[in-house]
Amino acid sequence: EGADWTETRVGTNAIGTALAEAAPVELLAGEHFEQGQHPWYCTASPVHDPRTGDLLGVIDVSGPALTLHPAIGALVETGRRLAESELWRHHQQGLDRLRRTAEPVVAGAGGPALLVDDDGWVAHSAGIVPGARIAAPVEGRILAVPGLGACLPERLTEGWLVRPADTARRVRLDLELGHAPLLRMRSGDVGWVRTVTPRHAGILVQLRTAGPAGLSAEALSRALYGDAEHLVTVRAEVSRLRRLLGAIVDTRPYRLAAGVDLSVHKGLEVGG
Repeated sequence: EGADWTETRVGTNAIGTALAEAAPVELLAGEHFEQGQHPWYCTASPVHDPRTGDLLGVIDVSGPALTLHPAIGALVETGRRLAESELWRHHQQGLDRLRRTAEPVVAGAGGPALLVDDDGWVAHSAGIVPGARIAAPVEGRILAVPGLGACLPERLTEGWLVRPADTARRVRLDLELGHAPLLRMRSGDVGWVRTVTPRHAGILVQLRTAGPAGLSAEALSRALYGDAEHLVTVRAEVSRLRRLLGAIVDTRPYRLAAGVDLSVHKGLEVGG
């Protein structure tokens, strides 16, 4: 039947707190909220999807408080790394299968093109050296891909074929700040308008300010939160932003990709 270890149900505990904080947690005895858990230690580490950054669950080791060993934390962290490595290996195998089955389609596209999976990860390319990922394709929705410009994804039996919908290759973004920030993309004669979260708008503003030098996860955490203690949150937010915008946001360090111009302005306030 299982059990509910969320913080809302049982208060502070390693499993629920690791889920809430998306970070490793170790609690001993009276650090637990529930008195019935005071005889225990709990060590937990969250498992994230390495493709998307989404939180999938936690690995936890618990036992009598007096039996806590210094190596328990390392054991849990090793389990977390192994789980995420296996997920990444499975992802790579999926890209390999996609490449083998659909590579001829890309070769016959007659120009620069990408072959990507449903999450925008690049399995194969022709006529362009892309990043590892673009925005997740959606039927009928224009994608902005640095080096290709505006593209209209085409659904294949497996994966997507992505090729230019216009001859322009430069991507221009306009970010309108406000209660519900708007991001407009234009490349040649095509483009789109999307609502982004205030946090994602803040990330884009910081990356624009940083310029080509970009920002490390630590620097972006300081810019957004005032400290370097939110690395997990920063990485997850950037991963979600890259799922929306793809290669427009580059990594290592975080920066706007070459060929992307971003302007920022404040929207008009409505009402009084």
